[in-house]
Amino acid sequence: MILSSDMTDRILVMVSLLLTIGCSDGVKQLTQADKQRFLAKGDEISTIAQQTLLTQVLQVVQSQGAARAVDYCHVNAIPLTDTLSENYSVIIQRLSDKLRNPDNEIQTKLDKQAWNQIKAMMRDSAVTLKHVLLQENKNIYYYKAIPLAIPACLMCHGKKNSDIAMETLKVIEEKYPHDLATGYEQGQLRGMWKIQMNANESLY
Repeated sequence: MILSSDMTDRILVMVSLLLTIGCSDGVKQLTQADKQRFLAKGDEISTIAQQTLLTQVLQVVQSQGAARAVDYCHVNAIPLTDTLSENYSVIIQRLSDKLRNPDNEIQTKLDKQAWNQIKAMMRDSAVTLKHVLLQENKNIYYYKAIPLAIPACLMCHGKKNSDIAMETLKVIEEKYPHDLATGYEQGQLRGMWKIQMNANESLY
């Protein structure tokens, strides 16, 4: 079949429109090198966030006690991560299935997927880097395990009848009446970092 020039022009226009629609969302398909760079950036930011928060909390524990550290976290934990989010142009969160702060709830489908993957990684000693990278549209989500790493963490997250002092427990119950974040042992999975990044940003 021989197409007229008018029909050919119309087909070309339609193809052009389809290509434009297909690319209009501007979602970058990540190469393996891109993925490694996002993993490295997520690891860097989560490590800094963890060290910053832990350092601040330990200073309060050592100078004023564990009960005061609960007060400190209640007031300062989220503002601290918000400041780091602004500094790095990302969105930083801490999530868990056993909540102390209701804002840390695992909610989205991707969060649940990452949580299940990280729980499996925690059971596998052969996996050294317990982190996950997922993409949804233009957003890259980096997740990293938060294990209960040091004995001092048990003063607020350990067993009520042995690790947590009565004074500290009273503050926890006052500040977080629906708290579920106790009963842990050292090394157990406490939660995970979630860092939202833009797939189209330059990491070079």
